[in-house]
Amino acid sequence: MSESNKYESLKNDYSATVYVVQEIPGSRIGAPKINIMGASQYGQFKFLLPELSQIIFSPGPLIFKLRKALANYRTKDYLLLTGDPAIIGVACSIVSDITNGKYNLLKWDKQERKYYTIAIDLYEKGKLDEY
Repeated sequence: MSESNKYESLKNDYSATVYVVQEIPGSRIGAPKINIMGASQYGQFKFLLPELSQIIFSPGPLIFKLRKALANYRTKDYLLLTGDPAIIGVACSIVSDITNGKYNLLKWDKQERKYYTIAIDLYEKGKLDEY
């Protein structure tokens, strides 16, 4: 193995992953409705579900699929919340369960036209009047 190949495999072992909850609408036909490439600066994309996934009548199989896809989520990784709000809620719940309530989100700022990170800590002990 050459030195550059060793470096690439080492670098990839330590980079974060951006878990995209659902593929972007229009991706199947090659014309995505939004551009998420700015989020790639935070890690490698991993798409969890196809764009047309639904949770309406039988959530069990979809939850199982999300649990399997998120099994390796680490606290340094990010969730990019795209798609069905109900599926987003389930994905956040699963990640919270894995990380004891600590995880990162990427939030798009329309005015600045870039992503910002949001660190979530559901069990943070702050004062109630901070906000």
